[in-house]
Amino acid sequence: MDLATVIGIFLAFGLVFAAIAKGGSALAFIDVTSMFIVLGGTLGATLVNYPLGSVFGVVGVVKNAFFTTMEQPTDVIKRFLEYANRARREGILSLEPLLKDIKDDYLRKGLQLTVDGLEPQTIQEILQTEISSLEERHESGADILSVLGTFAPAMGMIGTVIGLVKMLKTMDDPSTIGPAMAVALITTFYGAILANLVFIPLAGKLRTRSKEEILLREMILEGVLSISKGENPRIIEEKLNSYLPPKARKQSK
Repeated sequence: MDLATVIGIFLAFGLVFAAIAKGGSALAFIDVTSMFIVLGGTLGATLVNYPLGSVFGVVGVVKNAFFTTMEQPTDVIKRFLEYANRARREGILSLEPLLKDIKDDYLRKGLQLTVDGLEPQTIQEILQTEISSLEERHESGADILSVLGTFAPAMGMIGTVIGLVKMLKTMDDPSTIGPAMAVALITTFYGAILANLVFIPLAGKLRTRSKEEILLREMILEGVLSISKGENPRIIEEKLNSYLPPKARKQSK
């Protein structure tokens, strides 16, 4: 689980709710009609903007902001050094028994293509296409969350306008102006909260996760191509280390 995401959400909402509770009753900030306007309007507008499957598919993408199972880049380098040394000693076919124990589908596919004897250029084309497809899927999920973050405040303003219209129709009774104005502003509050504490931050985290995963896949691609070309393990290590900042690099002994 990504602690930064969890801590950030709890911290943001915790401080907001603490401020609400300190200033008075939190029940004053609960209005079902306002929730329907903001949530329903935001979801409806997003469905107009994107296909149904893409909108509901974003739920599966959002989990990447909370749960991460990606391997560390240094572990990837260590793994490829083992593969390269084995292939150099026993031949490329010696990697085939290892494939069944590899959990990463992308890595397993790359090594399988290498064991099958495909040309490096063909392997690169296949694996690069997978990277491009992954990047498009992740970017689509982040875009949908960004759109949700755009529509939510707008729906909040629409709810506020609706509340103000109702308030103006009852101006003859001054006692209703205060409560009506408060309800009108709550929809703006809901829209701002959803946009700035949920949708937009999650979109940013997904883009960060996407960059991290693409980096790993590019490292795997480089390692697979190097093994398929029969390069020296030391050269492979230097190539893969070049993807990392100097402080994160580890040299084998």
